[in-house]
Amino acid sequence: KMGNTESNAYQNHLSRFLPEEQADIDGLFDTLSGSSGSAGAKNAKAAKKTVTLAALQARESAHTREPLPEPMTARLYSGMKSIDLPGKSSGLGEQIAKEQFVIFMSNLLKGNADEKISIIMRMINKTGGPLKGKQIQEFTEDLIMSVVHVLSYRKELKGWSLENTRDFSSGVKALASELLSELKLSDGTKPVGSQLLETNFDRSVIEDWVYRVPQISVFLSVVIRQGLHVLHSLPDQTNDILNLVPHCKGIKGRGVVSLFDIPAIIYINSHLPAEMQHKWQLLFSSRLHGESFSQLCAHIVNKGPCIVIIRDLDGFLFGGFASHSWEVKPQFQGDNRCFLFSVFPTLAVYTYTGYNDHYMYLNHGQQTMPNGLGMGGQHSYFGLWIDSDYGKGHSKAKPRCTTYNSPQLSAKEDFTLDAMEVWAVGDAPESAGKKGKKSILDVDPQAQALLEMAGKSRQSEGLREPMEEEDEDD
Repeated sequence: KMGNTESNAYQNHLSRFLPEEQADIDGLFDTLSGSSGSAGAKNAKAAKKTVTLAALQARESAHTREPLPEPMTARLYSGMKSIDLPGKSSGLGEQIAKEQFVIFMSNLLKGNADEKISIIMRMINKTGGPLKGKQIQEFTEDLIMSVVHVLSYRKELKGWSLENTRDFSSGVKALASELLSELKLSDGTKPVGSQLLETNFDRSVIEDWVYRVPQISVFLSVVIRQGLHVLHSLPDQTNDILNLVPHCKGIKGRGVVSLFDIPAIIYINSHLPAEMQHKWQLLFSSRLHGESFSQLCAHIVNKGPCIVIIRDLDGFLFGGFASHSWEVKPQFQGDNRCFLFSVFPTLAVYTYTGYNDHYMYLNHGQQTMPNGLGMGGQHSYFGLWIDSDYGKGHSKAKPRCTTYNSPQLSAKEDFTLDAMEVWAVGDAPESAGKKGKKSILDVDPQAQALLEMAGKSRQSEGLREPMEEEDEDD
């Protein structure tokens, strides 16, 4: 018979779930335990139902392609097994009891950092004890890989797909290493590189890390909800999961592969102001709209906050978030929500320092001021610069960009542009949808007159229609 202490703990955990959530969890446990059909359960008729690793894996492979990669299924199983039930010898053999299952769900989906941490430590290493940086790295990479895999499998990528984005394998490693860079030893030092992989981290350090790096809990929640298909359809109180991936507009059916990969989209999106995290719309792609600065301006001016991403000829990927609509004018614009970022070879976001207000700059057709698009730093020394002589740019940040504290983002200080995209984020401003918008040539009659004098046709004439708001890409 179940001990009172045990049933109390179990009831306390059960009471964290709404009635419909409890029904969902019970249903999942019944499905899993029903499929185990273990000899042990048949021998003892009175034996309560249990779940085995084989049952978890069988549930996964019953589908043509598993919703969760196998290493993550094994980690979830280790996490469930790690829950000690009062009055039972620890390590209940290979079976998972209903109580363990419910407490596991409760701790990971509804628990605090302290409740999550024992489970996470066992998911990282079955035997428990201090963990090596390398083990934490492998767990974090498995976790991110599983999130991308399960969202793709469940068709929850909201218009993004593994086909219309950059290959995500390097993105998984880059995001894992960015999250691991937050691991701090108790004396405050952050080990890096090979030193990090060899360092032992104890429970208190990992608890602090999970507390300070919210992505770990959010990713675990996605893996459980979408991977095990439990509580996935019930309204969630947190926007973390709701806006984990923004809705993607403007890329469908155009045969373009974005410069972003899914882990980078998730990471960059989490740094945007909350009200802009629900939607990204492609405004400009050098592969769709041509390599021309006036085309770039025509597609991004007055379109609301934007993300610019660039690939240089060395394959480095980097860019910036502009918090305001771009305007063509010889002054700096924007505010302290702007930031610069790197996507490859490292994934990182660089936010404002307070040193100056040189957030964003866009100028064209002027003789006295620099012409081009810039973010951070100062004239001729931008953290990120695209020259109006399209194709050339620089990232001058020795030792760091004054505005954003970013390092040099491109492989070489002066780089050649290979490809560029601009994404509007959040809802378009009222003015952006109006027809009959002016092109850069209308805004700047001098440039138009010069072109006509030189006998050049107005190439942007036929390309002026505002980009259509697409149907839902889901």
